[in-house]
Amino acid sequence: MRTIAATGSPVMPSATFYFDLGSPFAYLTAERLERVLAEPVAWQPVSLGALFKLGGRSSWALGEPEGRRAGIADVEARAQQYGLAPIRWPDPWPTNYLYAMRAATYAFQAGLGRAFTLAAFRHSFAHGHDLAIAGHVLEAAEQAGLDPGAVEQATQDPQIKLALRSATDAAHELGVFGVPTIAVDGELFWGDDRLQDAADALEQRPRGG
Repeated sequence: MRTIAATGSPVMPSATFYFDLGSPFAYLTAERLERVLAEPVAWQPVSLGALFKLGGRSSWALGEPEGRRAGIADVEARAQQYGLAPIRWPDPWPTNYLYAMRAATYAFQAGLGRAFTLAAFRHSFAHGHDLAIAGHVLEAAEQAGLDPGAVEQATQDPQIKLALRSATDAAHELGVFGVPTIAVDGELFWGDDRLQDAADALEQRPRGG
């Protein structure tokens, strides 16, 4: 993704934020990203389920009940610490996010990716809406300024499906194995608690780097 500077010259992103709408830790990161990380930043939707398959891993949310309870408590505590709305967990969670991630992929192609991503994250974790339900995804799309009909059509578009799959494969090849991950000059910072580390790495980059 490119941004355009005041001079009209393209400015390449300084960092890339990899996310999946099913991740509450990615939600916590997305809510703080613009306050903490220097722009320009590319937001890259990827399929966490596909990353898990590629890496032979699984989600902590699908593991032992004790680990799941601890993870949920951690997310809720962090949301309070960051001054965000109390977490409202969708039921069920986690669920199938493929439709939502295809919608996110289209939203970025349409130039409204960040607005859609934040709206969808808030639908899920601030309001408890299940993003496996197309209607909830389309509500977020409309809030972001997208045409719900176009989004619905895009989720079935082979090119959108390929774009998400290709982005996920490329992330895996870079070493991304979970979300949220922020990449800065090839260095990967995985986890909501590494956001400040990524910001520090950006600060230490040579000017013009």
